[in-house]
Amino acid sequence: MAKPPMPGTRWINLLIEQDCRVEICTQKKTILSVEDIIALIGERCDGVIGQLTEDWGETLFSALSRAGGKAFSNMAVGYNNVDVSAANKYGVAVGNTPGVLTETTAELAASLSVAAARRIVEADEFMRAGLYDGWLPHLFVGNLLKGQTVGVIGAGRIGSAYARMMIEGFKMNLIYYDLYQATRLEKFVTAYGEFLKANGEQPVTWRRAASMDEVLREADVISLHPILDKTTFHLINKESLATMKKEAILVNCSRGPVVDEVALVEHLRQNPMFRVGLDVFEDEPYMKPGLSDMKNAIVVPHIASASKWTREGMATLAALNVLGKIKGYPVWSDANRVEPFLNENAPPPAACPSIVNAKALSLPVSRL
Repeated sequence: MAKPPMPGTRWINLLIEQDCRVEICTQKKTILSVEDIIALIGERCDGVIGQLTEDWGETLFSALSRAGGKAFSNMAVGYNNVDVSAANKYGVAVGNTPGVLTETTAELAASLSVAAARRIVEADEFMRAGLYDGWLPHLFVGNLLKGQTVGVIGAGRIGSAYARMMIEGFKMNLIYYDLYQATRLEKFVTAYGEFLKANGEQPVTWRRAASMDEVLREADVISLHPILDKTTFHLINKESLATMKKEAILVNCSRGPVVDEVALVEHLRQNPMFRVGLDVFEDEPYMKPGLSDMKNAIVVPHIASASKWTREGMATLAALNVLGKIKGYPVWSDANRVEPFLNENAPPPAACPSIVNAKALSLPVSRL
């Protein structure tokens, strides 16, 4: 069972070719309740492809298990909507779809950074309202990125890809904070700095910060790329916002609750030159009161992964996670190297692309 209709047709074809019966939820609701999903599971269901907006816990996994279900896959990388221990209890494999979102998500973070720096949304609204009556030297003056410092909190795959875009595209210097050293990113910035120097240009630099506060204090543009857990809930709050530069730009394409949105609204109100680009929100799909009135905020509806290639790839990977478990296939050895599953000119490997609880369920690993 899949819900709601997902992008592309390859995912459906891959299931049908393996003799699966596919039921697609066509309800007009954007977000399905637990009761809705139980009704859709019915008495017989081998697996479900679902969305990040659904609450998969004890109730749903027991219902899926009773119906003979062996697999659930989010059409997402994150799975903070899933109680994995409940899935383990009922022997249900939980799939996710990494490996296809990295560049797409990083590109949106970069887009929000540039749009905020150059006040593009404000300027667009001004133009459409018929307010432009001639060039003025102070009209929508924004920030130059070249030579400024980009701060990255969480330098994993997406954070590192974003950093590279800002460094290579705008010749920004890097400061980053991560529990782990981003060796490849450091090597890239070093090599790019040497290339610029050899061509008579100012080299770019990098520095790994000892604390997150260091990044917040020193960076001109800050992009958040941490996972969401107890330690990162409200990572950005009244105190941390106060340490940032008055004209800084903050971008969040990670998870909404990483930012205390009420504190952010107040900070935006008190600091008109501070700007923010948000793709995610604390109480999605809602925004905290006042956020939509802020001219210095750019808000978009969780579209970081919304490129055609990525969304179709996510649908394919989610379908293959469920199919693989139903067929008894092993788990792919590297969930971030999924190109073989996305090649439309060849059948996909006989494996589940990414099962987050594979170890807990003692699932075999593919030798392919």
